[in-house]
Amino acid sequence: MAVLKQQIVLASSSIYRRDLLRKLEIKFSRYSPDIDETPLLDELPEAMVLRLAEKKAQAVAEKYSNALVIASDQAAVVDGQILGKPGNYEKALEQLLLVSGKSVVFHTSLCLFNSATGHIQSVVEPFTVHFRSLTTDQIGNYLRRDKPYNCAGAFKSEGFGVVLFEKMEGDDPNALIGLPLIRLRQMLEREGIYLV
Repeated sequence: MAVLKQQIVLASSSIYRRDLLRKLEIKFSRYSPDIDETPLLDELPEAMVLRLAEKKAQAVAEKYSNALVIASDQAAVVDGQILGKPGNYEKALEQLLLVSGKSVVFHTSLCLFNSATGHIQSVVEPFTVHFRSLTTDQIGNYLRRDKPYNCAGAFKSEGFGVVLFEKMEGDDPNALIGLPLIRLRQMLEREGIYLV
């Protein structure tokens, strides 16, 4: 386990991001910032997720004077439309019917903010999921099994959702779940934290 000179704070209430960060075996705490996540007029998804991750990190950094704050945001985009968290069965069915036979690009931002120095590192990591053509019955069977109602795009790739795909493309499968760990490791090393 890495020896830490600064506290590490995950700026998120997401259980998925929490579980991903635990993979790195570093001690961290969590604090969920209260920021306005409304997209700006004509804002591209990549720009939106980057702006929101940086805002989250900076908001949490105000509470911690000597911390490395990790923040992230994600947008799933198909045909120029951003897919949010469906919230219920009906909206999840609608989303999966929309993406059936199509490719969805997930733009996942990552920001590491050093509150002691003001140094900020940020990036957007794309990941593409190519969905197979799905029937309403297949989608319904999947939804009843995985219940992915709090997941953008209405699926859990780390769960049974993998049966919905033809293929996936990207540098870090963790980005699809919500936190690009490969990029995070690189950012932590630039702050002098080596995990192995």
